[in-house]
Amino acid sequence: MLPRAFMGLVCALIVASAWAQSDDEGALQLADKAPEQATQSRDWRAFVETGFDGVRLRDGQGSQLGERVSLDGFVDGLIAPSLRYVVSDRLDLEQSDHPDARDNYNTLKEAYLSWQLSPEALLDAGRINLRYGVALGYNPTDFFRGDAIRSIVSLDPSSLRENRQGSVVVQGQALSDSGSVSVLFSPKINTVPTTAEFSPDWGATNSTDRWLIVASQKVSEQFSPQLLVLGQSHESAQLGANLSGLLGNATTGYLEWTGGEGPTLLGSFDPAFAQDSFHQRAAFGATYATDFKLSVTLEYELNTAGLDGAQFHQLAQGHLSLLGPFLEYSTVEQDLPITRAWFMDLSWSDLAIQHLDISSFVRFDPVTHSHLTWGELRYHWDRADLALQVSWYGGASHSLFGLEPDERTVTVLLRYFL
Repeated sequence: MLPRAFMGLVCALIVASAWAQSDDEGALQLADKAPEQATQSRDWRAFVETGFDGVRLRDGQGSQLGERVSLDGFVDGLIAPSLRYVVSDRLDLEQSDHPDARDNYNTLKEAYLSWQLSPEALLDAGRINLRYGVALGYNPTDFFRGDAIRSIVSLDPSSLRENRQGSVVVQGQALSDSGSVSVLFSPKINTVPTTAEFSPDWGATNSTDRWLIVASQKVSEQFSPQLLVLGQSHESAQLGANLSGLLGNATTGYLEWTGGEGPTLLGSFDPAFAQDSFHQRAAFGATYATDFKLSVTLEYELNTAGLDGAQFHQLAQGHLSLLGPFLEYSTVEQDLPITRAWFMDLSWSDLAIQHLDISSFVRFDPVTHSHLTWGELRYHWDRADLALQVSWYGGASHSLFGLEPDERTVTVLLRYFL
């Protein structure tokens, strides 16, 4: 178990550093009058983060306390003028009152080589965190998202996309002034995922042979569509598209879509329910940005492979022991477990005072009438952040979010950039 004294020490160091920066502001103002000196950029970045959270369990089952320290590092350097390497890793050390809580999670996010064959051609090989999609809350074209998360440190969709394992791939890219084409192959390495704390877990990210072709073309300054074709062993090809463009001076619209033959999500989880048919997944919406740094996004999400209302309630009534693990499986796969949902996101920089940001989202489930609400208030110093996060699962006991054992969570985070 992680010593509480160590977590307290990390917390104290971050706070002390932030205050030290504040006390030095006068000296820095004097230094600003001196001639400017060139600063050398670094090929790495890293931070240490400590968090403390309290969880209120549903139905008056009490509460739990937890603590976490995370170390996150990223390196992007050159071996030769045309050959670069990228390594990104995250270590989460956690202590919780929950008897089944794991203590340590190491996530090897990326480790690959990139060779620039010419100004128009690249070849990459290694573990790469491939992130596709233009939507904010649900990304059907993010084909390599499944089984990639080892540790959930935040419910924010951007955090889930960032803090996950990449897949081992070999990827070639051809670039032009108006578009690009990439072809990649991801080989089967192991079929068995592992929960070993420091394992690279090849069985989670590379359990089958997969290939992907991605083509992007700039049609105009406001419109650059992207088309994708995914193939994998013993399964039908999946087609995908990402479209985005300006709908006005302050509004951006987007559409993300995939379609192809395959099982339902429940059929993928339990072969007893397997029945292949054509399924579509989609997310479309719009983001409105104001001139005072507020942006609002409304998104509609669709998954015909998910459960409709009748199927969900049938499982809740007759197969409740199956429904819980199925919902956990949908979280691991980062897929929508129901046929449709709404997602609304709000972010506001420099709220009331400079360096104070707020971000929040609400995911509403119209199938079983439940919701998930998440919000964060974050203050930035030059080399430190202080954040308060709150999440709330609301709904009836047998609804999508009402089945979550945690009802409300409050988390305080301190992050120090090295």
